[in-house]
Amino acid sequence: MNKLILGIAILAGSVFAGCSGQGSKSAKDSSNVTSFGSNSNANVLLGAGSTFVYPLFSKLFAEYAKENHVMVNYQSIGSGGGILQLTNKTIDFGDSDAPLNDEQTKKMSAPVLHIPMCSGAVVISYNLPGLKGTLKVSPEVLANMFLGKITKWNDPQIAKINPGVSLPATGVFIIHRSDGSGTTNIFTTYLSKVNADWNTSPGKGSAINWPAGLGGKGNEGVSGLIRQTPGAIGYIELAYAVQNNMTFADIQNSSGNFITPSVASTSAAGNITIPDDAKVSLTNTTAKDGYPISGLTWVLIYKEQNYDGRSLQRAQKMLKLLWWNIHDGQKYCKDLNYAPLSPAAVAVGEKILKSATFDGKPVLE
Repeated sequence: MNKLILGIAILAGSVFAGCSGQGSKSAKDSSNVTSFGSNSNANVLLGAGSTFVYPLFSKLFAEYAKENHVMVNYQSIGSGGGILQLTNKTIDFGDSDAPLNDEQTKKMSAPVLHIPMCSGAVVISYNLPGLKGTLKVSPEVLANMFLGKITKWNDPQIAKINPGVSLPATGVFIIHRSDGSGTTNIFTTYLSKVNADWNTSPGKGSAINWPAGLGGKGNEGVSGLIRQTPGAIGYIELAYAVQNNMTFADIQNSSGNFITPSVASTSAAGNITIPDDAKVSLTNTTAKDGYPISGLTWVLIYKEQNYDGRSLQRAQKMLKLLWWNIHDGQKYCKDLNYAPLSPAAVAVGEKILKSATFDGKPVLE
């Protein structure tokens, strides 16, 4: 057991080192690509943030470049990193899977808009070699595993909701994010809603004090640790699980149904009223066929676009890109395991984009 734990710790260290180094390099590279006042790279927009939405953004920005000859350099460094770079005004837009909290909002020098891009599922992926079928996980079991109260896979609590399944006596190894993460915010917000102990401590947020487990940077880092660690369980975005052929659980929703994460079940969770500022949680949906650990991702931009030498043309290019994302770009969501925005969410997104200004005047006509 000690050798196994040591091996996992070494693996975790290698993930931190590789991903942290990549993140540092990416931030440096992105800041050197262009400056807001530069004309030499006027067709290169800079973005950074969510790893949750990175597979979709890679496709969207590639297709947009083909059609419009505007490139996007997007750095997948986590929601926290994207928020920091937007705060420092080193990028055109950030992306986060959680709305800005009060502290983050106060650090911004001006009002920030939240534009919904799509919704996605946070899946509970596990590595149990030889296990046949798909495990079912209830809210109570999930919370108790991440609280460190369930330490073996053949625990009676797991066996009770998986009758007939031969569960191994393998130890449960929790894998979580090590960086500030909107994916973490979606997951911990869900746990806080369904479990009183979790809500008391450690609670919800983009970064928390985890009761148990090892951390990996980004959805990529967590995916890598789960794949390479027998007995591991962690939370990742659906697209990463599908692309890497990873196993994930059916989660019991508030209606008592065990739901497989999919585009359809994520869409069901997102079929709700969207407020004017687009800041809404989709977790613990009341939809009987909705997946309970779902969430939106938002592009973050300053409402007033005339800052730090930015040109009106640059602001127009960015707003046109985001308009395309929530309209023509939505057709790429389903094939990449994201749920397209509902008509109501698109309408809210349109109003928010039209509210962006340059010298107080609307950027988009």
